[in-house]
Amino acid sequence: MLPSSPSSEPSSMGRRALIGAAIASAPAVLGLSTEASAQTSAQTSAPNSAQAAARSSASPSARKKPRALPGGGDLGPNVLVFDPSTQGIQARLDEVFRQQESAQFGTGRYALLFKPGTYHGLNAQLGFYTSIAGLGLSPDDTTINGDVTVDAGWFNGNATQNFWRSAENLALVPVNGTNRWAVAQAAPFRRMHIRGGLNLSPTGYGWASGGYIADSRIDGQVGPYSQQQWYTRDSAIGSWLNGVWNMVFSGVEGAPAPSFPNPPYTTLDTTPVSREKPFLYLQGNDYRVFLPEKRTNARGVTWGYGTPRGTSLPLTQFYVARPGVTAATLNEALAQGLHLLLTPGIYHLDRPIQVNRPNTVVLGLGYATLIPDNGATAVKVADVDGVRLAGFLVDAGPVNSATLVEIGPRGASRDHSANPITVQDVFVRIGGAGAGKATTSMVVNSRHTIVDHTWVWRADHGEGVGWETNRADYGVVVNGDDVLATGLFVEHFNKYDVQWFGQRGRTIFFQNEKAYDAPNQAAIQNGSIKGYAAYKVGDGVTSHEGWGLGSYCYYNVNPSIVQHHGFAAPVRSGVRFHNLLVVSLGGNGQYECVINDTGAPTSGTSTVPSTVVSYP
Repeated sequence: MLPSSPSSEPSSMGRRALIGAAIASAPAVLGLSTEASAQTSAQTSAPNSAQAAARSSASPSARKKPRALPGGGDLGPNVLVFDPSTQGIQARLDEVFRQQESAQFGTGRYALLFKPGTYHGLNAQLGFYTSIAGLGLSPDDTTINGDVTVDAGWFNGNATQNFWRSAENLALVPVNGTNRWAVAQAAPFRRMHIRGGLNLSPTGYGWASGGYIADSRIDGQVGPYSQQQWYTRDSAIGSWLNGVWNMVFSGVEGAPAPSFPNPPYTTLDTTPVSREKPFLYLQGNDYRVFLPEKRTNARGVTWGYGTPRGTSLPLTQFYVARPGVTAATLNEALAQGLHLLLTPGIYHLDRPIQVNRPNTVVLGLGYATLIPDNGATAVKVADVDGVRLAGFLVDAGPVNSATLVEIGPRGASRDHSANPITVQDVFVRIGGAGAGKATTSMVVNSRHTIVDHTWVWRADHGEGVGWETNRADYGVVVNGDDVLATGLFVEHFNKYDVQWFGQRGRTIFFQNEKAYDAPNQAAIQNGSIKGYAAYKVGDGVTSHEGWGLGSYCYYNVNPSIVQHHGFAAPVRSGVRFHNLLVVSLGGNGQYECVINDTGAPTSGTSTVPSTVVSYP
């Protein structure tokens, strides 16, 4: 879309219309505990006493193993670490970008890490599967007088496929006063300080469909321009310029007042519960992983008022995994009491990574990618407190998996309210890089789980794409009670994109497209109902709430298909929705209603949302 001004209406062509054509609390613990005080180098391979204790309590067969797996170690060839004295930084950044700029389904994975200090005259352009991050405890510890740029020149100014890249824990002083971050899904912008403005659209104000900001401070104005939707959480901004369809804010200082649908702002003063993503940092010469503490009724950044609050672990308590390692070895490391740090690359799994220990951290760098080759589940988490999964991609394999990610076993019922499981920047893909299948992508069984920014995507383009070729019936299924989703992106599933059966569930921001490639009306018929809702709350649910939820249809294979509604829920006073919308992208399919039998139908090719402000 090419708006003539920030307030211009969206074009009649939808988010991927051109794509189709183009492809026809306490201070931080920094040495307060025995566990966190071990001063060890990132290169050290000897296990510490805590690991030895964990091994001594393992099973008899584990104790018989002649050698224990080491903690810590080198981060591998695809983690590039710079300091202010490093020569040729710009040339190295440019080299990675040239390789990754258009490698949408390639195998390259990179993490670009900057030690604390000040860097001058850099422009880090980010392509696919590239993460950039500072290694300080605060973003202001690592300042780049320059830019971290995402644009869409590789795709003729269309930013709707700028997936799988991230920026974290840096302060930027943009060269021209405004940094450009024109992204789509799976491109988090976390823990950043922009000493200027932030432009979320590509050069030329072309198509854009993102996005997510958390725990960040933007001193100037955020200009989304052509961005169709965006979610900003627990941050501080100077001002916000405009909105197209669905702009959602929770816990954001400086956020615009609520005004949905015109302008389309959904604003919550606080986020009910949040716990920021773990991150790697340096203490002296030693790598550590910081684990931010849980906040309730959160507002603003976690790092702007002195030392951040949380705990810290030395890298020696992590098994530093490299591509090629087996699932058996990863599980052996977990059984020893180690956490997992997945360095950039692709990991093939013949069995699940099984996380059984409370407070285990599984942290990926540079979009580390897990592929279950034989129909296995990639990751299974026991019903235990405090597990943190963060920063990796799960790519379905060619043999159908019943599930790809399982948070808690079926029937999980323990109370985790004091120390929830968190799933952050964990992305799921079915197809695109090759044929993949999964009946259900992500299942959340454990209570009080926080799903903070996920994109669960059945591919609509790339290799191995077709109604049955990359079959995936269900995106996210929530069975656990008291689950909170902040930034839920789920798209293109053959049946329901989201099914929510747990009580007292909450979602702040939801973005969805129905599957493009349904061959006919019969293929999506749901009994007597035309199509499966994008977001379905189970009939037995008595308490549920959602804010700022959108569903789009683009039935480009058969534009005559009719979808009855985007949202379905039992009609009860305790099941409440705020600010819903459905959109027909260019008239490729239509919605009859927004939620249940409520809301005006979409019509024609106008690509104008139909909205419901409050339901029931």
